[in-house]
Amino acid sequence: MAGVEEMVRNKQVVLKHFVVGEPKETDMEFRVGKASLRIPEGVEGAILVKNLYLSCDPYMRGRMREYYESYIPPFQPGSVIEGFGVAKVVDSTNPKFSVGDYIVGLTGWEEYSVIIRTEQLRKIETLDVPLSYHVGLLGMPGFTAYVGFYEICAPKKGDYFFVSAASGAVGQLVGQLAKLHGCYVVGSAGSAKKVDLLKNKLGFDEAFNYKEEPDLTDALKRYFPKGIDIYFDNVGGAMLDAALMNMKVHGRVAICGMVSQHSISDPKGISNLYTLVMKRVRMQGFIQSDYLHLHPEFLETIVSFYKQGKIVYIEDMNVGLENGPAAFVGLFSGKNVGKQIVSVARE
Repeated sequence: MAGVEEMVRNKQVVLKHFVVGEPKETDMEFRVGKASLRIPEGVEGAILVKNLYLSCDPYMRGRMREYYESYIPPFQPGSVIEGFGVAKVVDSTNPKFSVGDYIVGLTGWEEYSVIIRTEQLRKIETLDVPLSYHVGLLGMPGFTAYVGFYEICAPKKGDYFFVSAASGAVGQLVGQLAKLHGCYVVGSAGSAKKVDLLKNKLGFDEAFNYKEEPDLTDALKRYFPKGIDIYFDNVGGAMLDAALMNMKVHGRVAICGMVSQHSISDPKGISNLYTLVMKRVRMQGFIQSDYLHLHPEFLETIVSFYKQGKIVYIEDMNVGLENGPAAFVGLFSGKNVGKQIVSVARE
């Protein structure tokens, strides 16, 4: 689109340096720059967006390391951090997106972004649920829960199901899907408030605060006297070891995340892997992007559950991009209650 170039303020969050150990707010820098409301001349197939909601996700910690062998490349020091977000199109040279469209996908941690790689973006068609849900319930975490539960866990009605980080972005949905499927569901979380939410708002059969358990293996024996059919693992570490000791024969373990290990430069090994042989347990890691062919079915199913009141979704909203670094860092100490989101602008 031709026209007079209009410049506006553009707040940004930039990675200062590669991060070793636990991420800190000081690893990121808050800057205020300028942005044009027009796509640069000659740049075809791009969109310029105003970012509305940004998602804080543990996988982003991996992109702060100087490590090039992962499924997604690292951030570069001095550059704006990127993550999943909901944004509104302000200018477009891409026939698939028009001014005024809402999109979800990878965008910059800033007020305005030019997105050139648009193949990973999705135009938001479902506008009768909160927009922020498109980075949570209907976004990457929701899809991770859906794929992990139905494709990896191989659930059956009556299964005994355990999920860690159960009040987080993925855990809260996976537990509700398990309940709807007819499983007996127990979740672990890190505070009394979260345990209360799991039992009284999210409908889990039981929940416990792992920080109050001197022995996690004993705790799981108490909640699962007959053993665990399915463990959905979001944390790794000691909880995974304890779950392995409590699995039933032919149990399934879905490895979704390792939030307890993200900040450790020298991760500890798992001691109880021999139970995989004794109990013939299947343990499998997965990434939602391998299952994109299931995305339309996921959206239809979850939107339907939500509109029928069969599932609820809890968000933890931090307002203002300047509060983004603190919101992200808080993930690793369990500060968030529910899906952590940064609200950059309402419209």
